[in-house]
Amino acid sequence: MAKIQKAVWAEEKAEVEVLLAQRDEHANMGRRLKTLRASVEGGGRTVRDGMGQVHSNTNQHQIKIQNIEKLIKHIDKMLEPGQDKGKEERIIRAEPAQVGLTEYLNSLKRVNRALTDMGTTNMRANQQAIGDFNELLADGSKKVEELYRSVLLEHSQPLEPLHFLTRELPFPTLSNATVSELEAMLKYISSPSARSTLPDQRESPSVDIYSDVRGPYLVGSLQNLSLASISTSRKKNSDQLYRQGSNAINQYVKAIDGIFFAEFQNISASFPRGNWTMAFEITCRRALAEFAKTLRELSMHIKSNLTTDCFLAYEIIEVVTDVAHHLNSKTGEPLPFGDALKPVREIAKISLSELLEDQRRRIMSLAILPADGSAIPFTSETMTRLQTLTAYPKSLSSILASIGDGNWTLSASANRSNNSSTSLPSIKSLDVGADGTQLLTHYVLDTLEAHLTAVESRARILLKSKAVHGVFISNTVALIDRMIRSSDLSSPIGANPGAQSKIDTWRRKGVSTYMDAWREPSSALLDSTRTNASGARPHSGASLSSAEVVKSLGSKEKDAIKEKFKLFNVSFDECVKRHKELSPGMEREVKSELSREVGHQVEPLYARFYDRYEALDKGKGKYVKYDKGSLAAALALL
Repeated sequence: MAKIQKAVWAEEKAEVEVLLAQRDEHANMGRRLKTLRASVEGGGRTVRDGMGQVHSNTNQHQIKIQNIEKLIKHIDKMLEPGQDKGKEERIIRAEPAQVGLTEYLNSLKRVNRALTDMGTTNMRANQQAIGDFNELLADGSKKVEELYRSVLLEHSQPLEPLHFLTRELPFPTLSNATVSELEAMLKYISSPSARSTLPDQRESPSVDIYSDVRGPYLVGSLQNLSLASISTSRKKNSDQLYRQGSNAINQYVKAIDGIFFAEFQNISASFPRGNWTMAFEITCRRALAEFAKTLRELSMHIKSNLTTDCFLAYEIIEVVTDVAHHLNSKTGEPLPFGDALKPVREIAKISLSELLEDQRRRIMSLAILPADGSAIPFTSETMTRLQTLTAYPKSLSSILASIGDGNWTLSASANRSNNSSTSLPSIKSLDVGADGTQLLTHYVLDTLEAHLTAVESRARILLKSKAVHGVFISNTVALIDRMIRSSDLSSPIGANPGAQSKIDTWRRKGVSTYMDAWREPSSALLDSTRTNASGARPHSGASLSSAEVVKSLGSKEKDAIKEKFKLFNVSFDECVKRHKELSPGMEREVKSELSREVGHQVEPLYARFYDRYEALDKGKGKYVKYDKGSLAAALALL
């Protein structure tokens, strides 16, 4: 047991010693590890301190590298626009028709964008490319302008307006395809980039080009009508009154209306709204200048033939004013037609007083008047003038209102006298709101009054016979009245309450003058009624037979009555003869009226005289040539 115990102890002791030996070895190892650890930690601190500096430097280098890479990319990007110069140059150096207008304009836009981008970098490397691109842009802009002009020229061949007027066709406009093409080019030409490359720096290059091409087109298309207006103003018979519509000015103005409106449609379709007014006015300017020149020539012709061709002036004013209003209503763009009308309007204003002056001058220059009392041809001509006036109500209303009611009675020479510049304007001349029909009526009545006054004055000098004088005045009035009733003058004259009474006054004056020639036979039929010895007159109701009356007469009284019968017979026969001689020259209504007036005056007087004294002749016909029946028959034959 003991041995076993000892063996166990020995074994344990040995294990303890082994363990102790291992402990010592571990302790030595721990010391060495501590030493090694301290050495390693010291080296690690050294390495760590060194690596931290390296790491910091490495981060800085990486940031610099990144910045450099970004800069290179940015430089590449800035240099990139210049890289396509060759491609753009090939497109722009070619013609738009070769590459297509859309592609050509897109290329110009890309070049413009590239120039904008390169201009912001201010890099020396881009300066050459900027210069090249500017040159390309200028060349391309010029070619676009040339194409714009050529497209317009292609569709701007002058046309014949009468073809469209006679067939009532609208004047042609540019097609939708052409308008679209022009609109695309116009947008580029008007852009700031295109305008910056133009050497003349025009404010509106597209408008200028358009008007440069389309202006002559309008002038060329209207030229023939301008010439026709001048040529048709010259009449074979210079004394003939102008006939409404016989001058080509009507077609000329209608053509202006149609072709100007078509041009406005072209402009409004291809230009932006802000350019319509300027483009329309500038494009039409040359044609309007030619139109104004034509009107000036016509006004000079009218002035030289004022009394016959003043009606052309009224017509011009009327048709031009209508077209100006019509165009303005359709386009909303007023054109200066009023300026072109000024010379014609001035001539028209002068003409109204000149017509009155010419009337007075021609009548007063008459050396003879018709021996049969018929109206002078100038009366018919005067009425034709007045009838013609009614064909131009609008222009005459305007002209008469500007002159002033009644101011036209001044002679044309007085209107042009030096004193006119110092005279004060009449209140009437400012009455521009006066009714046009009323003013025209006043002018017509003043003309008629002046005419009748002048012919009556001339008749007093040239016509010694009262009968001829009366027939002449009556014929003149009858002709005037008939020409009023058979024309448009009837409306304004009929609407004026005093107009007919003025004419009737002159008619009565003519009748009265004629009846003065019958005063001698009528006066022969006047006798005196004797009173009895007591001085009392016979009772008014007393009815004495002719025999009783004659019986009561003394011899001297009977001889006086016989002389009265003889005087009546001679003078009555002379008046009847003269009446019949003048009868062929009498107007139908004058003949009827004068014979009626003669009957009303002579027959009652003769019937009374015959009833009282016919017994004196005792039916022998020695003194009493006419009984009441034969006298009535003689008067009826008048």
